[in-house]
Amino acid sequence: MKRLLTLAASALALAATPLAAQDVAISGVTVAKGDGSEPIANGAVVIRSGKVVYAGPADQMPAVPMQLVQAPPDTWVTPGLVAAVTSLGLWDVGAVTESNDTSAGKSPFNAALDVTPAINPSSQHIAISRAGGITRALVQGGSAGAIFAGQGAIIDLGADTDAVRVPRAFQKVVLGEAGAQISGGSRTATHVALRNAMIEAQAYANGRWDGADALLTRADAEALGKVISGRQKLLVAADRASDIREVIALKREFPKLDIVLLGANEGWLVAREIAASGIPVIANALVDLPSSFDQLAATQSNIGRMAAAGVKLAINADAMEQPRYLAQFAGNLVGLQKIPGAAGLSWGEALAAITSKPAEIIGLNDAGVLRPGAVGDLVIWDGDPLEVSSAPVQVYIDGVRQPLDNHQTRLRERYRDLDESDLPKAYDW
Repeated sequence: MKRLLTLAASALALAATPLAAQDVAISGVTVAKGDGSEPIANGAVVIRSGKVVYAGPADQMPAVPMQLVQAPPDTWVTPGLVAAVTSLGLWDVGAVTESNDTSAGKSPFNAALDVTPAINPSSQHIAISRAGGITRALVQGGSAGAIFAGQGAIIDLGADTDAVRVPRAFQKVVLGEAGAQISGGSRTATHVALRNAMIEAQAYANGRWDGADALLTRADAEALGKVISGRQKLLVAADRASDIREVIALKREFPKLDIVLLGANEGWLVAREIAASGIPVIANALVDLPSSFDQLAATQSNIGRMAAAGVKLAINADAMEQPRYLAQFAGNLVGLQKIPGAAGLSWGEALAAITSKPAEIIGLNDAGVLRPGAVGDLVIWDGDPLEVSSAPVQVYIDGVRQPLDNHQTRLRERYRDLDESDLPKAYDW
């Protein structure tokens, strides 16, 4: 503990200028790069001017013009976690409509909806997720009135007012049971709606769109023009194996589509077909109950089997109660490797599934990884980050050390020691 406090004090000294990138050099720690490789014992990490300069064995670290902090031997350093897909910043209290911008079911617009202006950088959900080691996230809303959920953004979770890093980064469409209910009660209606939208968007992009005959609004047709041309990624939510095959067929029909499969609870049944298509997957982890007819073949080995087939995949944060459980879900996938007959991920693969893989899938090739030139997103943990008993002790985004306190931590401190002889805490201001 004493050595850990020494580390904290040294970093605080480096953090004398808030919101400015600090130069950080840490040695004697276990370093996990997030690229799928196994952890490096007695490693070192150097961040300078907001970028990663070095990550690797301590004895190979180049000389750096800064104070080298020696950390406790049980300290781990990883890249920041990348959470895909979330609703961070779009709501405060889910049941309070006025604080909830996750859905716009009464809007006449669907694909054109853009979460960018609705994201609140001061949301406590962002602060809590940051304390869990998440540094970047995909944020997606929903229309609820059509299969297209609108345009999502990529944010960083820094404690500043500039959260959105990539606005309108992707579009989301919902297939399967949910899409069928939205589009008219059947998958037949879903696929007609999807293909009609693609054709109308193509016509709009080519200057041949006729608003009088179109089902899309002008704004939706314009928004989908970026999708049909491949300039904006299309996240397609589908779980049933037959629906996934339709997604693969859609790529053949519209080859410019930059598709990412989302969910894929029955993905293991068509893993080889997904791998052959080259479509990456942001997959739900640890879903093993047939809670709907979309996932009768759900199994906790789904991700492990898809990975074994060569599918490029990341873990979907939307499948868990809160994004800060990402590391716990990844750790459980490591544990699955020890169960006879089950398929999970290696430690390096599991960390990559919540760091570099989601970043690569969405096009953030310089995030979620510790390599020279990558963004200086760094998490210092008090133990193995995939163990539930471990927690972040410091988080850096673009080389800037971030606060880890939030409403939850302040409530914990406020009520940690109760003296019943005092006034109730509500009067203790």
